[in-house]
Amino acid sequence: MNITIIRSKRKTVALQIRDIDDIVVRAPNRMPQADIQKFVDSHMDWIQKNLEKMKKAKEATDDIEPLSEKEVRELADRACKVISERVKHFAPIVGVTYGRITIKNQKTRWGSCSTKGNLNFNVALMLVPPEVLDYVVVHELCHRLEMNHSPRFWNEVGKVIPDYKKHEKWLNENGKAIIPKILLKK
Repeated sequence: MNITIIRSKRKTVALQIRDIDDIVVRAPNRMPQADIQKFVDSHMDWIQKNLEKMKKAKEATDDIEPLSEKEVRELADRACKVISERVKHFAPIVGVTYGRITIKNQKTRWGSCSTKGNLNFNVALMLVPPEVLDYVVVHELCHRLEMNHSPRFWNEVGKVIPDYKKHEKWLNENGKAIIPKILLKK
C-alpha cells in the first residue's frame, strides 16, 4: 500500500483513498511523523473496509474494456438521445424547466446543473443501470429547485425516486471503476 503524505496549512489530518494502492494523508505542516503514523494505524479498519469495496467494484467492472475514441463518440451520441429523453420525461414530474443538455467525458462528476438551468451529464452514464441513470437525471433536475444538497433538496429527489439512496450507493461503490473505462485507449 502506497501512502503519500501531503502537508499544508490545514489544522486537521485526513485520509483519502484514490485507488486500490494509492492512499493520501493530508496533514498539518507541524504534525510529527509519529502522530501521522498513529492516525493511519488508528484508521486501518476503515482503510481496509474501503479498499475492499474498491476492489469489489473494480472486479464488477473488469469485463468492461477501455473504449476507443470512436466508441466514446458513439456512446456520447447514444447518450444525447437517451439522456435527453429521460430529462424530457422527468422535468414535468419534478416541475421544472431546463436549458441546454450537454454530454461530457468527465473523470469525476456524473452530472451538474448550472444556475441558468443547463444540464451536463457524463457519457459514462450509458454504462450504468437504467434506474441509476434516471436517479442522476432527477438529481440534476432537482437542482433547478434547490442549488444545494440540503434536506429540502433530498426531499425533492425522494418525491420522484423514493429509493434514491440505493442508486446513490451503487454509484459510490461502482462509479470509480466505471469512469476510467471511458478514458480513451492509447
